Amino acid sequence: MRKGGKRKSTSQKQETEVKASSSSQENQKENHKLASKAKRAKSSKPQPQPEYFEDKRNLEDLWKAAFPVGTEWDQLDSVYQFNWNFSNLEEAFEEGGKLYGKKVYLFGCTEPQLVRYKGENKVICIPVVVAVVSPFPPSDKIGINSVQREAEEIVPMKQMKMDWVPYIPLENRDSQVDRLQSQMFILSCTQRRVALKQMNIDRLKKYEYCLPYFYQPLKEDELEQSTEVQIIFPAEQKPVFCEFDWELDELDEFTDQLIEADELDKDKKDAFKEFVKEKVREAKKVNRQAREARKKALEEMSEETKAAFENMRFSKFYPIPTPDTPDVSNVKAPFINRYYGKAHEVL
Repeated sequence: MRKGGKRKSTSQKQETEVKASSSSQENQKENHKLASKAKRAKSSKPQPQPEYFEDKRNLEDLWKAAFPVGTEWDQLDSVYQFNWNFSNLEEAFEEGGKLYGKKVYLFGCTEPQLVRYKGENKVICIPVVVAVVSPFPPSDKIGINSVQREAEEIVPMKQMKMDWVPYIPLENRDSQVDRLQSQMFILSCTQRRVALKQMNIDRLKKYEYCLPYFYQPLKEDELEQSTEVQIIFPAEQKPVFCEFDWELDELDEFTDQLIEADELDKDKKDAFKEFVKEKVREAKKVNRQAREARKKALEEMSEETKAAFENMRFSKFYPIPTPDTPDVSNVKAPFINRYYGKAHEVL
């Protein structure tokens, strides 16, 4: 009996193990099915589309790299609010372009103009780039002048933290600059905007009155030919602002007209006349010195340098029209500034 009971107990144990094994196999199959379903569900989700970014053009930031000389600091952000397109400037440096293979010096400036944009007339600060084809820098000086300033200043660029520096195209920016033998130079400014708060007002305003300076010794410039003087006569009520031409204006008549227009007090007539005479003497002296300096420079100039000045060319580039920027086609002008005069071509 005891033996029979033992066989029965053993048989029951085996049966229990078989059931447990069968149940485990079924659980594994069920888990496998669930995992397969989850995998199928996961794989059925839509895959994100790959993003494509347009390659940057090799000279895309050239116009931004050229410092906009004379632009008010608080206007700089408004210049860059539009993604201006200067592909015409970029193409000029490509093979077959006007500037291809030439040594070029570039500076920026801005021109506030009333233009049509999105159905409205708006005053927009338009960026412009001037390209000077020359074997040497056109100048190492900056002119500082405005109606508000009594006298014009011509100072070294470095005094205003400006200088000609090589422009490195995007594809070459991993290379050493000194090995590139760059043919493109931009007028750069290292003055940091964050430091402007510590700058005195006169120094700050100088940047806004800056003009790229150029002296062409082969021809008489406007200063040598001019017979006009800017007059800023100090007075208690308000200063007298006017222009006096010593060839066209008669001083007594000119002064009486200012008195009649209530621009000048009658008791200041004699003082004003002496002030004007002194300004005329100073202007004539400056003109005479300029003529003498030009004559001396020509006598000492090599034929190679003369040829370089004769062949120097100025090209003025405006941004081309795009759907996202104002169309400036109708406000293009050849005039650069009082030193450079007019561009040979406007693009």
